[in-house]
Amino acid sequence: MSTEIRTFMIPDANADEAQGHLSAFLRTVEVQRIDTAYADGAWRVLVLYQDLRRKEEAIQIEAAINAALNGWRDRAAAREGLSRESVLPDELVPEIARFAPTTERELSVIVGARDLGIGQYGAEIVQVVRATLDELID
Repeated sequence: MSTEIRTFMIPDANADEAQGHLSAFLRTVEVQRIDTAYADGAWRVLVLYQDLRRKEEAIQIEAAINAALNGWRDRAAAREGLSRESVLPDELVPEIARFAPTTERELSVIVGARDLGIGQYGAEIVQVVRATLDELID
């Protein structure tokens, strides 16, 4: 999730209203940093932030992909007579959910960075991620 920037001006002449707008905004974001400067009869406020609604959406998407991957992993393990861990290592599930790869190439980058294998299941894993994202968008 990327950091966004927004600026506010709080003039000496009408400070209450401007401060109210700033306060209302600050209640809806996760502040990373605030810088201020005073010039020409007004405070300039620079806010670096993350939008909490987007953060909450990202958390919900990750949770849905995580649950879908675990369900698929259970079914694949039963089908193949293997353990869940053999089908897809536990530590990869949250990583895949976090990055939500929609191609086997993207998946290989995530998996390759951790020196763990996914065997012949790459296409199925990507399909689970895509299907979950499609369900969330609809």
